[in-house]
Amino acid sequence: MSRIGFFGGSFDPVHLAHLALGRVAFAELKLDQLRWVPTGRPWHKQHQPGDAEHRVAMLELALDGEPHYVIDLSELRRDGPTYTLDTISQWQAAEPGHEWFLIIGQDQYGRFDTWHHWRELLERVTLAVAARDGVEPTPPPALAALPHRVRRLPLPRIALSSSEIRARAARGESLNGLVT
Repeated sequence: MSRIGFFGGSFDPVHLAHLALGRVAFAELKLDQLRWVPTGRPWHKQHQPGDAEHRVAMLELALDGEPHYVIDLSELRRDGPTYTLDTISQWQAAEPGHEWFLIIGQDQYGRFDTWHHWRELLERVTLAVAARDGVEPTPPPALAALPHRVRRLPLPRIALSSSEIRARAARGESLNGLVT
């Protein structure tokens, strides 16, 4: 049985904190493969991500030389809003018998009960949650009341956000130390 990680996001742009979380997840979870999944049209975001072609190109450059990292384009090919559950369900139907890990940050874990069909998603994956600065990830009350599989991923605090990187780029500022 292979251990496969799902790391989704707009990756607009992919930055060093994303890469650090990917490395920690790969090592801590003893993954056989880590799938980086750029979102198509995220249902929960006001800001829609930039051009898919550019986001994929940035991922390709950032992940070059990592043989166990795969860029999965299934959400970019899907019409309408994209949901993690749809992607996981599709993979599990096509590739039965694997163990699946959904890699998320503390903030996402704290509002996981707002995700599309989150209860079904909990049945399908082990949540792998970035624990920054030694702070234990805290689930929302609805999630805390349900049994679910969760793994803590130790991650140092890295103060980076894609929106701040986009703003710096728009102002013509250096992106050294923020992106590959």
